[in-house]
Amino acid sequence: MREIVLDTETTGFEPFEGDRIVEIGAVELHNHMPTGRTYHQYINPQRAMPKEAFEVHGLGDDFLRDKPLFKDIARAFLDFVQDAKLVIHNASFDMKFLNAELGWCDLPQLPMSQALDTLAIARKRFPGSPASLDALCRRFNIDNSAREKHGALLDSEILAEVYLELAGGRQPDLVLSSNQSQQKIETTTEWRPTARPSPLKPRLTDEERAAHAEFIGKLGSANLWG
Repeated sequence: MREIVLDTETTGFEPFEGDRIVEIGAVELHNHMPTGRTYHQYINPQRAMPKEAFEVHGLGDDFLRDKPLFKDIARAFLDFVQDAKLVIHNASFDMKFLNAELGWCDLPQLPMSQALDTLAIARKRFPGSPASLDALCRRFNIDNSAREKHGALLDSEILAEVYLELAGGRQPDLVLSSNQSQQKIETTTEWRPTARPSPLKPRLTDEERAAHAEFIGKLGSANLWG
């Protein structure tokens, strides 16, 4: 099963009010294990970075000015993603921006059914508790000390760890396969005890036998051994 843990950074909150994507980061998982393949791209938003966005991302106009436009990287991004499940924290936000950018490029959009929202999973699993990425890192003892600024690739790597914890931990090798379990069950049910080749020697002494017989004789009618 192929999954892509994904994060975007943007200039603001609304693509149809002029905000654009400035960074995409993604980590590939196969059967809930990182493959080592990643996708990372800075993007020229063709607009000035608002002060608030600069403070959050640390990406300034000078840094982004020579980066490619989204239309220049859109096809490579879709080739990387393909039809894999997209694991995103607050998926509706990132999908809104990705599909707006893809639409402006006249490229196929990503269906919401392809996205898996870890924010919704966390809120369902821990109702009433903080469900931000930082809060989940604290809950699962995941080191996010390098997260001084929001960065798409770093956040997607951290989210991959959080997602694997939400999915039940990262120890698939400790789970027995059904064939192994069935084999153990069958081995147990087929086992039968066998008689000893030679009986054990009695451990009672003659004195102990005599004392036991005397004790039984004294019981009289209360003798249950008859």
